[in-house]
Amino acid sequence: MLTRKQYQLLVFIDARIQETGISPSFDEMKVALSLKSKSGIHRLIMALEERGFIHRLPHRARALEVLKRPDRMERDKYAAPASAAASPATPAPSFRPSLVEGRKPAEKSAERPLPPSGVIEAPLIGRVAAGVPILAESNIEAHLAFPAAMVRKGGPYYALRVKGDSMIDMGIRDGDVALISSTDTAETGDVVVALVGEEEATLKRFRRRGSGSIALEPANSAYETQIYRPEQVAIQGKLAGIFRSY
Repeated sequence: MLTRKQYQLLVFIDARIQETGISPSFDEMKVALSLKSKSGIHRLIMALEERGFIHRLPHRARALEVLKRPDRMERDKYAAPASAAASPATPAPSFRPSLVEGRKPAEKSAERPLPPSGVIEAPLIGRVAAGVPILAESNIEAHLAFPAAMVRKGGPYYALRVKGDSMIDMGIRDGDVALISSTDTAETGDVVVALVGEEEATLKRFRRRGSGSIALEPANSAYETQIYRPEQVAIQGKLAGIFRSY
């Protein structure tokens, strides 16, 4: 079964391909679904691809192929006027933007019981690359509890599972859980989650090089430092703690 937003995005992509012969841009999809950033579109596209509804053609921009359409049950459940799906300027009234796909609406978040004193609770929302950047996944997998005494002050917090070994010399290993203090700013020397090109998330040491470039530095000599223009990098948070299970 698809979520409402997955269904609406699939309908929009399919309608645009049938109308123009090419898939819509991420900006068009963002407007059509009334989302504030393209990262939400990436998550929805990944979910549709995992479920076998679409396929991304490699090494080509705006190259999406619709493999199958929703079954009748989903069409009946999420039916929307064709004009709403076909036009990015007129999103369906049923769209409800959410920062994380699958998350409960903000007004219900207070229903979760407060964690015990001395404990920080954070949602585990996917994985982040410690190596070559990978597409960020942001579906909530679980809510985890962390001892406050072992966490750098900050917040609100979220957790990501580390994939790769580019930060191994800092003791950050593949499979570790990184607790992240959410922020959009960083100072030179901070270990950050950086979104590169609004598509790929990576865990690296942040270093500003004058006003013209930003370096994302690994802690593993097998990897090279990556240099980007400031507008290519969006800070998603700072590392607050690393946790490992055995």
